[in-house]
Amino acid sequence: MYPEVLKEHILKCQAATNKPFGVNVPMLYPNLAEIIQIIIDHKVKIVFTSAGNPATYTAHLKAHGITVVHVVSSVKFALKSEAAGVDAVVAEGFEAGGHNGRDETTTFTLIPMVKEQIKIPLIAAGGIATGRGMLAAFALGADGVQIGSRFVASEEASSHVNFKQKVVEAKEGDTVLTLKELAPVRLLKNPFYDKIQALYRQHPTPEELKALLGRARAKKGMFEGDLIEGELEIGQIAGLIHDIKPAAQILNDIYAEYLEVKKMMCHA
Repeated sequence: MYPEVLKEHILKCQAATNKPFGVNVPMLYPNLAEIIQIIIDHKVKIVFTSAGNPATYTAHLKAHGITVVHVVSSVKFALKSEAAGVDAVVAEGFEAGGHNGRDETTTFTLIPMVKEQIKIPLIAAGGIATGRGMLAAFALGADGVQIGSRFVASEEASSHVNFKQKVVEAKEGDTVLTLKELAPVRLLKNPFYDKIQALYRQHPTPEELKALLGRARAKKGMFEGDLIEGELEIGQIAGLIHDIKPAAQILNDIYAEYLEVKKMMCHA
């Protein structure tokens, strides 16, 4: 979000609830200093940072009483985050949608490896959209889970209905991790992805890939619903998302399945 849009959404959220809420800050985007200042000025309680050095803003945010969580894709970055003073880490396997790690470490292997090395709370992400997945993450050592893709196909999500429908229709193998030379991203295969593949066959430079990507490609796909030229970021778990429903129902369904499977496992 541009700074002004972020400010508008923070104010909307504050008007809708007296509960604490978090803001995600991918550190690879411009206007970072302005975004951080807006978060501080509006007394946001929790910040999830990603795609950058956790040491950059952690101390500054914590000095203003903000809980800081950093998203990582490896043990190395989890340890760096802990050393930077973050309150928790999200360890995200490469099944996840959107910007991702280069190492292609799956959630199933990443969570226990990170758990073995850190002392701060660990949140699992990547490929989790069901109660079964949540229980599995806890069994691997997670203290909590972060779920993204499932909420794209919620009634409240600001994603375009065309994109939501595309997610519901997605099958196994319909997403791919690409553009590693820039910032690895998992997206749905579509004509824009075909253009990326055609360019790769010509052994492009990072500059040529950047020129093809252009600006606001994700906005065009996910928020404006352009399924041809847009970038459609979603996780591999899209193959298990079969409907669009209210966010509250999604949460209730996940938790009910979690309790049911946990009970079943205890009696096995």
